[in-house]
Amino acid sequence: MPSALPDGDAAPADGSLPESARSGLGRGPFGVYVHVPFCATRCGYCDFNTYTAAELTSSPASPRSWLEGLRRELDLAASVLGTPPPADTVFVGGGTPSLLGDTGLAEVLDAVRTSFGLATDAEVTTESNPESTSPAFFAGIRAAGYTRVSLGMQSAAPHVLAVLDRTHTPGRAAAAAREARAAGFDHVNLDLIYGTPGERADDLATSLDAVLAAGVDHVSAYALIVEEGTALARRIARGDLPEPDDDVLAARYEQVDAALSAAGLHWYEVSNWAAGPAAWCRHNLGYWHGADWWGAGPGAHSHVGGVRWWNVKHPASYARALAEGRSPAAARETLTDEDRHLERVLLELRLVDGLVIDALTPPAQREAHVLADEGLLDPAALAGVDGRFGRCVLTPRGRLLADAVVRRLT
Repeated sequence: MPSALPDGDAAPADGSLPESARSGLGRGPFGVYVHVPFCATRCGYCDFNTYTAAELTSSPASPRSWLEGLRRELDLAASVLGTPPPADTVFVGGGTPSLLGDTGLAEVLDAVRTSFGLATDAEVTTESNPESTSPAFFAGIRAAGYTRVSLGMQSAAPHVLAVLDRTHTPGRAAAAAREARAAGFDHVNLDLIYGTPGERADDLATSLDAVLAAGVDHVSAYALIVEEGTALARRIARGDLPEPDDDVLAARYEQVDAALSAAGLHWYEVSNWAAGPAAWCRHNLGYWHGADWWGAGPGAHSHVGGVRWWNVKHPASYARALAEGRSPAAARETLTDEDRHLERVLLELRLVDGLVIDALTPPAQREAHVLADEGLLDPAALAGVDGRFGRCVLTPRGRLLADAVVRRLT
């Protein structure tokens, strides 16, 4: 079941934003996120805001009504923002965007172009399920203007995929990545999940070998999180499966980092590795640097100038609000200076360049030196080199304990 939306203040029906939020538009990168809420099946570990055809049987929601709502929301966004900056990045996520096919994804990107326009060097990404892709699909979305593809692989081990309720065959994700490269995509990502109950170190090694053999330039790898309300959580609660072990998760992370680093894919964010800065996901960097973006679609979150809001979750409610001329926002919040500082520390500390120490309070700066003495922050980076300001950069051990480091610095 999809997770619940956060609480917040009432959002205005016309979607309007205070002038103070809009005044900084165009000074930095602007992103557009599009949420596609449809999946063929629900994976056992997933609590994303997605819906299968069976779950929408008695609902008027459909890909067509969703697309019409999306166009209306993007037009609303352009109106609310005044003269919106062209999108530097577009990320179509889900759900399973590839269920729309190359024609449907072309329509999505055309809607963004019509309402926002695209920067000349825009990064345009879509997530895809390997089973709903083909050489023709990749050729179609490349021709439509997509520049980057992210494929959900999770594992190459059949028994691990079975625990996760993933439906693709073990070799399909790597094959899809090769098809994407053949279609002209320079930037292709494969997602992995490590720490699934029953996964052995050899299983993860097999998955990493398959990733590297596919020739991708970006890998995202995430520790399995057991989300409340999911089928996986119920299986663990019944005792059918063991809970993920923290020590095992740490060992698996180190295994991922060692294998990818040896192959020339280096970490630039705690859970992301790439062949170089040109392969870094610019859209996600916008999130990590606190940039502005408009999130369109059911349950999508947005941030503009310190105001954050989120849409209603169900695709039928989303489409109905827009058809009636209302914003689909469920609620919003205005971030305080304290909120923004906390999020800056939380997010920038996860990056390879880290956080400039001057962003910290004096007590937190002193704590940073303690953390360096404990081997959690890089002492050379903290001291500053070549005239650069000192920065808080996580060591390999610090990456394993990133949340604890953030707590101590805030």
